[in-house]
Amino acid sequence: MEMQMRAARVDRYGPPETIKITAAPIPASGRDEVLVRVEAAAVTSGDARLRAGRFPRGFALPARLAIGVCGPRRKIPGAVFSGRIEHQGDGESSLSAGDAVAGMTGSRLGAHAELLTVPVTALTPLPEGVNHAAAAGALFGGSTALHFLRDRARIRAGQTVLVNGASGSVGSAAVQLAACFGATVTAVSSSRNHALLRRLGAAQTIDYREAPVAALSQRFDVVFDAVGNLNRADGLHLAGTEGLVILTVAGLMDTATARGRVIAGAAPERKEDFALILDLVARGEFDPLVETLGGLEALSEAHRRIDTSRKIGNLVILLRRANTAAIATAATGDAR
Repeated sequence: MEMQMRAARVDRYGPPETIKITAAPIPASGRDEVLVRVEAAAVTSGDARLRAGRFPRGFALPARLAIGVCGPRRKIPGAVFSGRIEHQGDGESSLSAGDAVAGMTGSRLGAHAELLTVPVTALTPLPEGVNHAAAAGALFGGSTALHFLRDRARIRAGQTVLVNGASGSVGSAAVQLAACFGATVTAVSSSRNHALLRRLGAAQTIDYREAPVAALSQRFDVVFDAVGNLNRADGLHLAGTEGLVILTVAGLMDTATARGRVIAGAAPERKEDFALILDLVARGEFDPLVETLGGLEALSEAHRRIDTSRKIGNLVILLRRANTAAIATAATGDAR
């Protein structure tokens, strides 16, 4: 009898209710891969876009051709996880069964399941004192903001940084990392989040409902848009004559024309970046702002929260080692 696990499944693009919890075969780890038992998994804006078939302007057709026309070809969603190595495949690795690890799966997806296979090159060990929920919550926003600020913008101490959409996963990470690099941060969000953003390192906060971002009179060395409602022209206006514009959710045209002072595109997933972010978490210098919602059954609620565009920080689901009865129930297809 084929071994089974519980997993989320999305067969067709649609609302949060299209996510089903069902039984799925336990994946086999190949060479240079490990089987990880997932303890915690993030639910991100990218997960919600993929579930809904909702992509940045201009990307709908190419994304569907690449990912799936009527629904995602990779049926088990989820790209950010933390857990323990269950089994190690053939190949050289410093990791071993039982090690606590975290990582991202990229286009493989599969993290919203009890078990998944991951290349050893996509994993980093958890530092002492960092729990699985914090690790899963930190990686998506943290690694994205790190790439754009450190590697692309080459941010320096003393610079001024505007973060638009500062209370979400990527935005809250950008506020913290920019402040950590010595920049003076102005954070844009609703006023209810201002106290939190000042705690994270923002020197100034702006309520977008009272002061539209594109109409601000200030100019900044780096303009970081984490939500996709600033276009190239508005960003360059805010950046003055020499500042840089980072568009993390750019449409096709802005992505294709991004050069010079405009930065867009995808952030790479590198285990050395994961290790750096988790080290900052361990030292108390980076707050992943985690809210846990429950297990796999909480996925639809997490997606509904993301669809409101009012999510603060990171939503994380927790998966626990299933007992024999739960595994038997999952094998019958009863999602309860």
